Parts: sequence; structure tokens; C-alpha cells
Amino acid sequence: MTMATIPNFDIKQVVLYNGTFGPREIDQILALTSRDFTQFEILKESVQELESKPEELSPAAFVRLGVCQFLIGRFQIALKTLKKGDGGPLNQFFLAKTYFNLQEYDSALKNYDLAQAAGYHIDFCTLGRAEVYRYLNQNERSLSELDKLSGAIEQTPEYLYQRGATVAAIGINPNEAIALYERAILVDKNHPGALFGLAVENERRGNDDEALELYKRAVTHFPTNTGTLINLGVLYEDMGQYEQAMMCYQRVLDAYPTNTRAQLFLKDAKASSEMHYDEEAQRKRDRMTQVLSLSVSDFELSVRSRNCLKSMGINTLGELCQHSEQELLASKNFGETSLVEIREMLALKGLKLGQFATEKHAQDVVDVETLSPDEQAILLRPIGDLDLSVRARKCMSRLGIQTIGELVKHTADELLECKNFGVTSLKEIREKLTLQNIKLRGE
Repeated sequence: MTMATIPNFDIKQVVLYNGTFGPREIDQILALTSRDFTQFEILKESVQELESKPEELSPAAFVRLGVCQFLIGRFQIALKTLKKGDGGPLNQFFLAKTYFNLQEYDSALKNYDLAQAAGYHIDFCTLGRAEVYRYLNQNERSLSELDKLSGAIEQTPEYLYQRGATVAAIGINPNEAIALYERAILVDKNHPGALFGLAVENERRGNDDEALELYKRAVTHFPTNTGTLINLGVLYEDMGQYEQAMMCYQRVLDAYPTNTRAQLFLKDAKASSEMHYDEEAQRKRDRMTQVLSLSVSDFELSVRSRNCLKSMGINTLGELCQHSEQELLASKNFGETSLVEIREMLALKGLKLGQFATEKHAQDVVDVETLSPDEQAILLRPIGDLDLSVRARKCMSRLGIQTIGELVKHTADELLECKNFGVTSLKEIREKLTLQNIKLRGE
């Protein structure tokens, strides 16, 4: 009987009441919650109910509760609960997995050894140690652990994933890693690790659509890998789907409240969402741009008004709206009659004098003459010399920025208006420019 065929399996019953609770029941919970999110909600509600009566819990029940807390991603709480457990094989194994998710790798290795000594399946303890060594960047040692395994375990999706991830980390044969991930998915189409690994490989090759679908499949599994959620969030941001991106980052923070990457990315996505405008708003802006570019000579104005505007160097409606009534009246031969005429002309287009007065005084260029020869040389260097992240590079491309000099002509606010350029990218830009002893305009 497979984990998907346990008859009349009731998550609430299994969580709340004493009975058989081991790897088989845990696998069934994972299978159900991955297929049906309402089952995940039932799991959360059951955990809350069990938490409400700690005085009634035996050491074995603390293990059951701690494992379920782990499954919903509450790792810090799960660790405290599991420490009250019975010390048996399942207890030690999930203590190891919890320590791993909390990045306490030495403790994870110790508890995998304790779980094995207590009688937990040696193959799964070995796989756990291999994963820890990989996260410690001890890839050869990880591979050595995997080489200890033989027989049926080599055909399991977890083994195939761990071996693929280790091969990918070593970086010698990416095609072998992909083949291992694909074999894992053939055995279990919803294996979260294999889906994540294959998604990363597709993203590296520019296959964003395929990567997106793989990440979306991976995040249905609980507890969800942090890298999966963050990578999916970034892809959602690139698509302008900021609400979905924020949900991904928030899920990370639900499990890891102090995760700085998720905090920054969530702040970034919120800023992008607030700046995001719909197509109708963009069309209005486009129409306004067209109106402002109209020449004043296209309108029937008196000779006096026309001459006054010409003498002031005003050629378009946009330039006219940068001037106040006082500035026009200060011009020679420009009187109240001309002012009324100008007002009426602008009103027909929904404009008024002084509407864009602040734009007239904006500084658009860096004063190169005030820079030293070394600083001027820096401005001529290509933007690629800053070694920016993928997201920041995409924004530079959208803005048509090819040199460092073109970058520092922009203010922070102007950069933040670029699609998907948020506070995280702005911080990165500032740090890179600081290393060159230069700043953005206005800073």
C-alpha cells in the first residue's frame, strides 16, 4: 500500500488523537496538503487545537505536534516542541530536519547521527547528511555520502534530487543534473526539490515560462523551500504581478521572520506595486504628452501674444505651462489681455499656467567640469563594470543606460520609476557608486 492509498485518512484525526504516527502518515499528510490547500488549512487548525492543551501532551504527542509544526513551516516553534519529545528515531530525525531549516548545520548533522543510532532508516539519514554537507559547500563530501547508498534508494525521487543538486553544485556537468531532476520528477511529478532544481536550470537558460510553471508546482508542497518562494516572487515581479510576488515573500517571512532577503524583496515589491499604473492611466499620460508637445503657433493668438511667447523662447504648450502668470506679465508688452487669451487657450486643453513650473528648474546633467580627470574617466566606463545583479541590469537596459555617466545623471526617484526597480536595486546601485566615490544626481 502506498502513501496515497491509506484508506479513510483524516488529517485532523491523525494530528489530534493518539495512534500510529510515523513516516507513512507524514507522507500522506504531505500528499494531501500538496493536492488540496483546504487540507493544509485543516492541518493548521489541528495544530492550533493541539497546541491549546499542552498539559495533556505526552512525550510522544510532543513529537507528533512538533512534526506537524515543522510541516506548516513554523520551525522555531517546532524546535522547542520537539525538544520535549520522547527522543526516539522520528523525534531525532525531525529535530535534524528542523535544525537544517534553521541553518544550524552542525546540530542537524548531530541529530541525523542520533536518529540513525536510534533506529531511523539509515538511507534517509544519509540523504539528510548529504544535503547538509552541500549547504556547507562541502560538495565532494556530500557526493561521498550519496555514493554510500545503493539498491532501491537510488531509484527514489529524493535520492535522484539530492544527487542532481550535488552535481549542479559541483558545476562540472549541468546536463547530468538536469537528467537526474527529470528522472526524479518521472517518479514523483510533485517532488519539490527536483521541481526547484529544474526550474533554476531553466531560468539560467532564459526559459522563464518553463521556470515559472515549475516554481508554481514546487510551492504547493509544504514546508516550501525559501529559494523556491523568492525565485518565484522575482519572476512574478518581472511580469508585473506584484500581489503574487508579495505573497511569496510573506510566506518566507512567516517561517523566517528575520530573513533579510525576503524583507527587502517584500519592500521592493510593495514599492513597485504602489508605482504600478494600469493601461488606461498610461494612455492618459501618452495623450497628455502629445498635448504638451503641440506648438503654440498651431493656435489662433493675437500678434502681441505670439510675439511675446516667441521672445521668451516658448514654443510648445508644455513649455508655456512651465511659466507662471507673473512671469508672463513681467515680459515686455505682455498685458492682461494677452494673459486672458493664453488662459482660455490652455483651458481648452485642460491645462493652466504654472502647472509644470517646477520642471523648468530641474537639473538634468552632472557638472562634469567640477569633477577630477579620474572621476571623469569613471563616467565614461560601461555600466557593466559595476557588476550589477540581473534585476538591476535589466532596469539599466530598459532606461537605455550604457555608461556610469549616464547612470549618475538620474535621481533616485527617476530610477525608482523604472519597472521592477525597487529599493533593493537602489541600495545596490548606491553601494556600487560609493565604491567609485560618486553619487546619483541630487545626493
